[in-house]
Amino acid sequence: MDLSRRRLILGAAAVTATTLAPAALVPATAHAAVRPASADPANWMAALPDSRSLLRMTIPGTHDSCCTDPNNGTEWSHTQNWGLTQQLQQGVRFFDIRANGLEGHLGDAFGIYHAAFYQGMTFGDVLLQSAAFLDSHPGEVLLMRLKKENGTRNDVGANFKNVLNVYLDQKGWRSRFLLTDRVPTLGEARGKIVLIAQFDNDWPVLQWPGGDNDFLSNQYIKLQDVYQGLSWPSKKTAKVTQQFDNAFYDQDSAQLYINFTSYAGGGWPKVNADAIMPGVQSYLRARLTERTHLGVVPMDFPDFHADTLRTLIDWNWH
Repeated sequence: MDLSRRRLILGAAAVTATTLAPAALVPATAHAAVRPASADPANWMAALPDSRSLLRMTIPGTHDSCCTDPNNGTEWSHTQNWGLTQQLQQGVRFFDIRANGLEGHLGDAFGIYHAAFYQGMTFGDVLLQSAAFLDSHPGEVLLMRLKKENGTRNDVGANFKNVLNVYLDQKGWRSRFLLTDRVPTLGEARGKIVLIAQFDNDWPVLQWPGGDNDFLSNQYIKLQDVYQGLSWPSKKTAKVTQQFDNAFYDQDSAQLYINFTSYAGGGWPKVNADAIMPGVQSYLRARLTERTHLGVVPMDFPDFHADTLRTLIDWNWH
């Protein structure tokens, strides 16, 4: 069975756990839902006003953004085909970066990991690719979750923030970041990397919620990241659509909604994505006329699910 037919069957079978949202939010016209021709995937944020808060947007992202090669682990740790630069060119604006000590450079450099598996690139590589893109697309903004990935043999322990400071100050990367504990507007953040920290620190920056494998929140973020424990991967679709509904009913939220579509149990990430994403796209297509924003949506294999990636970008013109 070819891939397109398999996705069609999965899409027909996918069942979401939500009802259509109410008409209380004013529906947009069909014309308003179409983004300007100038808003190509590499420049889509540049077509939006400076006054737009990142809180009032729909932002596609990737989960385990640097895990592009099954040889750096197995197919169980393979979550992306596109590298970071191609992700950015295709409109992805949230990166999920998992780092810890780089062998031989524990005091001054990070490697990128998926659990214990080194992904063949350093944090410096991530920054170089991000900066090169932002230099050529200064109207764009990149959100970066930087997580201390435990389970590696090169663990820097409590020294993580000190190593990051080496990058910021000794290696000259501080000017590339927007370090703020308030979700900024596009105008404030254009050309910058907005840091979301998931490591021990006392910095005035956006902090990732504590906890695991659940709906989680803190003063900065409302997160859905249920990634294991369901009876079947396709049941993850209901978690994703539940978080979309949560965002729908909380359009004036002071917290950033983040909604992972990825799932780690039952099958390889690419197989799970094929089970989950048709139902996600069905939910989105059913609401194409509604004026809403849905937050950050990190995905596995957006190249296989480019229809959803495009839909999420277009959502910003509702």
